[in-house]
Amino acid sequence: MAEDTLAPPRDHAARPDRRESRPWWRAEASRLAEVAALVGLVVTQPLLDVLGRSPDFFLFHRASRVDVLLLVALIALAPTALFALLGAVALLGALTLPAGRLTRAAVHTAIVGLLLAALAVQVGRHATPLRGVPLLVVAGVAGAAGAAAHRRWRAPRRVLRVAAAGPLVFVGLFLFASPASAVVLPRGEGGAAGVAGAGAHPPVVMIVLDELPLVSLLGPDGRIDAERYPNFAALAGGSTWYRNATGVSGWTPYALPAMLTGRYPERGAAPHYSQYPDNLFTALGGLYRIKAEESITRLCPPSRCEQATTPEQGLGVLVRESGKLMGRIAAPVDSRVDPEDSYRERTAAEAGLDAAEPVPADPKFRWDTLDDNQPARFTSFLAGLRPDPRPTLHFLHLLMPHSPWAYLPSGAHYAAPEDLPNDGPGWVDLARARHLAQLGYTDRLIGETLRTLRATGLYDKALVVVTADHGVSFRRDWQGRGMDAIDHAANEVAWVPMFVKEPGQRAGRVDDRNWEHVDLLPTIADETHMKVPWRMDGRSAKAAPRERADKRFYDRPGQPVTVTGGVPAPLSPVPVDPLVGTRVGDVPAGGSAMVANRDAFDAVDPAGGGLPALVWGTVPDDVPDGTRLAVAVNGTVGAVVPVVPPDVGGRRFAALLADDRLFAAGANRLDLYRVGDDGTLRRLTLS
Repeated sequence: MAEDTLAPPRDHAARPDRRESRPWWRAEASRLAEVAALVGLVVTQPLLDVLGRSPDFFLFHRASRVDVLLLVALIALAPTALFALLGAVALLGALTLPAGRLTRAAVHTAIVGLLLAALAVQVGRHATPLRGVPLLVVAGVAGAAGAAAHRRWRAPRRVLRVAAAGPLVFVGLFLFASPASAVVLPRGEGGAAGVAGAGAHPPVVMIVLDELPLVSLLGPDGRIDAERYPNFAALAGGSTWYRNATGVSGWTPYALPAMLTGRYPERGAAPHYSQYPDNLFTALGGLYRIKAEESITRLCPPSRCEQATTPEQGLGVLVRESGKLMGRIAAPVDSRVDPEDSYRERTAAEAGLDAAEPVPADPKFRWDTLDDNQPARFTSFLAGLRPDPRPTLHFLHLLMPHSPWAYLPSGAHYAAPEDLPNDGPGWVDLARARHLAQLGYTDRLIGETLRTLRATGLYDKALVVVTADHGVSFRRDWQGRGMDAIDHAANEVAWVPMFVKEPGQRAGRVDDRNWEHVDLLPTIADETHMKVPWRMDGRSAKAAPRERADKRFYDRPGQPVTVTGGVPAPLSPVPVDPLVGTRVGDVPAGGSAMVANRDAFDAVDPAGGGLPALVWGTVPDDVPDGTRLAVAVNGTVGAVVPVVPPDVGGRRFAALLADDRLFAAGANRLDLYRVGDDGTLRRLTLS
């Protein structure tokens, strides 16, 4: 009999549930704690972990401390509040309906199962090769099993209630231990001021471009391609071109602080004045007026300069971009979207800025909208290029020609899918073509700068510096700027353009010394006769060249990688298909294709500064990979591209129509032709 008393009841359904014997408010508190714990694991921890390692996200959007704290509060509380609201509706039924308690328990179990399945998706994506539907199925099974275990046994419930403290821990780590904490809770600004020495203190005009390999500017003769990039060529013709110049990292939050402090990256820190108190802005700030347009850094402290407000700011954009990030984190497939592509320069029109300068008389530019399409940060910079009785530093870090690529050389912009691949057969060639087109527009911005400097009389007086923080590889299978790209295409990632025009300099010259970007601040200090009061790793161009020939590159701070090689040779030009530029008459029809943005050709508005210059879509499965397609606008072929295996969006081709002369105002005719092996064309029926 004693054994029967100690044995558990065989009829589990008849066993009294102690949870239901508690006061309803205690049961609800326990359920809320369990939901909070799971939300913390599914939403709060992964989102704050990524954001905490991305202070540049907050710096780019000029987020205030209040904005960041409100965002963190929303991430930590809003999802739990939504589930709590659902539970409250179920609770109302539990208190009023006969079977309400069973319904309330079922709703809570379903919520637990859903959150466990979402957690299983994230864990499975990192720990298994499963993706897509198979991962969703496995995650669904795991969620159902977890929900059943949660309902049947007390131990999982107890663990979740203890874990309810997790969101507070995750918030604390973000605020006090993550790299982003420097943005939210800066610990002073410090910074040593440079000491003015004997000699002139000329104005300094410094432009740092982004993701620009030197090889993209080179023509077949190894010089700047004056036909494609006349303004870069003009700059080289009147300055010293340090042709053997390299950046120190492929990531801007490491590369730019190294350039402005003269020190190699030694630790992973936010590109913020509290982490790098000694930099160009503090070195010159005691004497110089600072006009700085930074993008994803905040190295100029508030005591030296006020940051411009050209990027989209406020809690709204933080919430929107965080929501996109959460979607990528929770998705059962790997994201093909580069997070840094969210760093898109707003145009002057989007930011509501007045044009800095009237459009020059340039017959190649037909839209009269260059100023509208200018990046807003550039417009503000250009407007500030005026003589000043006080020595002035005019600084601009512009995310050009950095992706996302959206400009033709003329300045017209175009739309493109966010997840268009940048690597693989066909796609990497398209990526390079889009990069070069945007570089053509960047050349136009350099021309606007030189014209403004000459018009204001600053050109002869100023020290003008134009460079880029790093390059990018478009080599197939090694696209990007990480260590794989460095190992296989260092000539595209590390070597960058570096031009220094001294005050009064008119003749160009080439210097092939081993320049590394930590040499930038020492060189500026010498040119401006300022003494920098801290130790620097770089060497001024006024000093003897460094003896070693190899380079230091940092994929990770404190872990230098040696890169060898000298001035890179020009890349082999991409051959232009002989069909490009030809007129197409009547040809027989044969086959079909789907063009995703076909409707954009029905009402083209060149005066608005935009064109449907990127065409993408798919063809039937029986069309072999490698088949050539000719894309024509108004009867003229603008591009010839291969058919490729479908990407994640099902696209099998995409073509850039970089010549804006193909388009006319109003309705435009788009045609696609299948090119046979013998060069014959067959027109495809478009849908």
